[in-house]
Amino acid sequence: MAETEAALRTLARNVRAARTRAGLSLDELGRRAKVSKGALVGLEKAQGNPNFATLVRLADTLGISVSALMEGPAQDRVRVVSADAVMPLWAGERGSEARLMLTTAGPAPVEVWRWRLQPGEEYPSHPHQGGVVETVSVTAGRMTLLVDGVEHPVEAGQTAAFDGDLPHTYRGAGDETCHLIMTVHLPPAASTT
Repeated sequence: MAETEAALRTLARNVRAARTRAGLSLDELGRRAKVSKGALVGLEKAQGNPNFATLVRLADTLGISVSALMEGPAQDRVRVVSADAVMPLWAGERGSEARLMLTTAGPAPVEVWRWRLQPGEEYPSHPHQGGVVETVSVTAGRMTLLVDGVEHPVEAGQTAAFDGDLPHTYRGAGDETCHLIMTVHLPPAASTT
């Protein structure tokens, strides 16, 4: 019974929010969806038991899917990835490594990487397609970023951004391990770097 009540509260919240976003009054939504105003008032108060046909008409009228009417809070839309759950995609001879933590969805995806660079160890990257932008944020230690043959020191607390279509290399610098977060911003419709 508690699950049904929770589902009705979720449905009520989602219908009310979608109706508000659409700028529709209860009367107008009822007219367009062919649902009585009384049924809508009850639904938005988490009362009653709407049938599937009613949900389909409401979803169609509001321009959303039925599943969007039934979805709970966005907690399942959050992805949490632990570094130890992701295998390194590159490992250096001295213990350096790079892990692709996740790639965001959407028309312009972003890859999020965790890197560990040992002093003196480097990873030369080939130039990517035009429109790719990379950022490196050093969280501990120091590194040298080489972009098109020019060295750029980057230390803990600093972030560098550059066009990824140039030859570039990541090199550990100093005496301690360098830890960094790298993002690769892909242009729309790109699938790989």
